[in-house]
Formats: sequence, structure tokens, C-alpha cells
Amino acid sequence: MATRILTLIAFLLALALTPLPAVAQEDFAAQINALGPGSFADRTKAMDVLVATGDERVPPVLQALSDGNLYIRESDGKVVIASKAAGGLQLTDPVDGADLGVLPSGELEKIKTNNGLRGKIRTAIGKLTLLSPDQPTRLSAAQSVLKNADPAMLELLDQAISAEADPGIKSTMQMARALIVLKTDAALEDKRAAVDLVVAQNNRAAQTVLRNTLDTAPDELKPTIAAGIDSIGRTLAVWDVGQNLLYGISLSSVLLLAAIGLAITFGVMGVINMAHGEMVMLGAYTTYVTQLVIQSVAPGLMEYSLAFAVPAAFLITALVGIGIERGIIRWLYGRPLETLLATWGLSLVLQQLVRTIFGPTNKLVQPPQWMSGTFELWNLSFTWNRLWIIVFAIAVFIALQIILNRTPLGLQMRAVTQNRRMASAMGIRTPFVDAMTFGLGSGIAGMAGVALSQIDNVSPNLGQGYIIDSFMVVVFGGVGNLWGTLIGAVSLGVANKFLEPYAGAVLAKIAILILIILFIQRRPRGLFALKGRAIES
Repeated sequence: MATRILTLIAFLLALALTPLPAVAQEDFAAQINALGPGSFADRTKAMDVLVATGDERVPPVLQALSDGNLYIRESDGKVVIASKAAGGLQLTDPVDGADLGVLPSGELEKIKTNNGLRGKIRTAIGKLTLLSPDQPTRLSAAQSVLKNADPAMLELLDQAISAEADPGIKSTMQMARALIVLKTDAALEDKRAAVDLVVAQNNRAAQTVLRNTLDTAPDELKPTIAAGIDSIGRTLAVWDVGQNLLYGISLSSVLLLAAIGLAITFGVMGVINMAHGEMVMLGAYTTYVTQLVIQSVAPGLMEYSLAFAVPAAFLITALVGIGIERGIIRWLYGRPLETLLATWGLSLVLQQLVRTIFGPTNKLVQPPQWMSGTFELWNLSFTWNRLWIIVFAIAVFIALQIILNRTPLGLQMRAVTQNRRMASAMGIRTPFVDAMTFGLGSGIAGMAGVALSQIDNVSPNLGQGYIIDSFMVVVFGGVGNLWGTLIGAVSLGVANKFLEPYAGAVLAKIAILILIILFIQRRPRGLFALKGRAIES
């Protein structure tokens, strides 16, 4: 008995996995061809036969019919989808999507429709999509119904809502139904119930629906709708605080990545490096070149391009930083004005070099699939690339803390920071530490460029937008103190995003700059000043 059951199961599985025979394809083609001849009534019957199949190929065909893009090829009577093209109409097979070439419009006859048939087509498409077993198809259909608010879809929506199991899709369907009820001549009690349902959603979409229906609502219902709008507005005001906090943390992660390398070089060496932004820019272009190489050598690895770009950017910019320190900076120690001018001139040279090699236009860096899109949590929305940059910034900060506190190079860097002369007297090669420090800071700036390439334009001017903010973060947090840099980045990022809605982007930056100047007047060494005899003296 068990053997027979297993045999039956195997037979059913094999039957389910066997491709449809050619006859089924021919039947489907015949059903589509039946849309062409006859009257509107005949066309309606042919459409009902197609809808009864439940085939996923039916909605595009019906949509083409509704849009006037369905034609009969006069040579053989075949129904085709046509679009405008040079020399006539481009034909597509509605059965398998095959290209059927271009024909002059005189060899084709358009399949006509009227308003009644178009209404039935909308209903048929809604039935095939709202009740589709495919979840994205149902969501797209529900959003389309919400946008159009067609009263003819009300009965079908009720059927779809009762059958829907996904909470998000069901909520969209309920919103669509409520909007249709509010726009039709339904009973007042039904309209009140629809308003209560929309208010219960308590989100921006619900507020928009209520605002769109307020002017046309009955006078008895307007106070209820207005109260619902105010109630949702108060809730959203609270959520806006959380949204601004998220945006502020996102900006803070970018500022931290851009400033943390500068905190090292500025803190250990006392060098005002105006070319630090160009290290960020070089890191972004390294990401662009890495993707070009992977695309030509191993396209299948494009999703993992950042795993190659991060170490490549660190290595290249670290070597450039060491070269800058050995070739320019070491001759200018103790001369801050000359150092500032030299690095500023170097930044112009690097920008022009990149323009010469890559051109002045922005370059496209393709984000991986796992960093694309937006996710929503209640009334908060956030992009995946911003979230991953926050995680990356935290990882870089932790790795740098380990280097500074758990490695011989970190110990030597801290010794040189606190008392350069005593460190030299104890046998530490301060020129080596200076070069490695500058290389480390530049390498971290290069990794910041990899992150910024996912959210900003990759251009020769990329670094200029972050150099001033980086200096503000370092000075505010305390020169050479990584924890101060972290607190400074978070403070300035969050404060900036909370000021922007009220003052605008430019005035918000000016206000932040003024506040930092006033703060530095009281605490010249920043939030967390380093301790050491050489520093304190």
C-alpha cells in the first residue's frame, strides 16, 4: 500500500513539473485570436474565456487592448501587440513575447473598444491581479486601485480583502476601499466607517486620503475628517522627531568616516591637511575603477565589488598619503601656514589630475542589490545604503580603536601624540610613526570614499563638500581623540538635521558654525582634550 502511495505521489510530481504541451500554447493563442473578429459582445465573451484561464499572460494582453495597442495582422488573422517604430509598427507576440518584426500600419487592423468594454477590462485585470497567488502582483494591483479609486472595483476589492492574508497588502486594499466609499454616493454611516478605518491606519497615506476627500465630503462628515487629519498630524509630528534622528545619525556616520582619518593626522602630527578631502575622492574613484575591472573580468562578482573596493581604496590612499608625508609634509613641520597652503595646492593638483584621467563628469558607481531600496518601520522610512554605511562607520571606528590600543604602532602613535620629544628619546622613530600615521589617516579617508560613492556623486569635487565639516567635527570633539570625534560627529549631524526643517540647509550650517565658534571660545581644546606634558604646555 505504501509503495502504491509513493508511486502515485511521484507520478503527480512528475505531472506537475512537466512543461505544458504545445496544444495548450495553441489553445491560448486561439483564445487570444478570438479577441479580434466579431462585435463588442463577441469580444467580451472571448475576454471572459481568457480571464477564466487565470494565465499570468492575460493582463498585459487586456491592457494592450484597453490602450488601443492590440491589432489583427491581416495576412493571417493573428492578434499581435503593436507599438510605434520607424517604418510602421513593431509587433510582439502576446503568447510568448517574441519579436515579430515591423509592418506598415496599412497591413494591420486595430481592435476597437468602447467605454463599456474598457470598464470590463479594468475589472478583469483587477480580478487577475488582486486575486493573484503572486504577492508582489497583488500589492501592485492594490496600489493601482488606491491610486485610481475606481468604484467599479468595490465588489472585487471586498472579495480580495476577505481572501488576503498579508497584513500590508490588506491594509492597502482597505485604504483603497475606504477612498472609493468616500468618493461615491454611499450611505453616511458607511462613509463614517470608512473615515474611522482610514484614521486607524494613522500614517501619511491615511492623512493624504482624508485631505483629498475633505472638500467633497458631506457637511455632516467634515468635522470628523478634520479631527482625523489633526489626530494623524499629531502622531506624525512625534514620528518626525524619530525620522530626523535617523537622518541625523545617517549624516553623523558620513561625517565620522570623513573626519576620523583627519583626527588621527591632525592629532598626532598637528598638520592641517587641506588635501584630506581628495583622499576621500580617490577612494570613491578606486571604487569606480574596481567595478570596471570586475565588470570586464568577472561580471558575476559585481554584487561583491565593495569587498574588493574597500581594501583597494585603503591601500591606494594609504600609499598616496605616505608619499605626501615623505615628499611634502615632513619638510614643513612647525610651519602651519606653509603646510596649509601646500596641502591646499596639492588638493587642486589632485582634482585636476583626476579630471584629466577620468573627465569632469560624474561617474556611476553601481550599488549592490543588498544596499538598494528602502525599508519602512511603522511611520519611519530609511534606505538600506544609509543603514549599511552606519554599520560600516561603527566597524571602522572599532577597528581603529583596536589598532590604537592593542598594537605597537598604536602605542607609538599615542606616545608621539602626548610628548613627541620624550617618545623620540625613548627610541621611537618619530619620522616612521609620522609616515604610518599619515598613511593610516589617508587610508581611512579612502574607505570613507567607498562609502560615499554609494550615496553621493563620484566627481573630482567630491571631497570638497566634506573637508570643512570634518575640521569642525575634529575641533569640536577634541583634536586627536577618537571618542571626541565620534561624539562630535553625532552631535553635529543630529543638530544639523533638526535645524534644517526650520532654517534650511544653508542657514542650518551657518548656525552650527556659529555655535562651534562660541563653544571653542569657552573650551579651546574641544569636548575631550588630550592629556600630556607636551600638549598641556
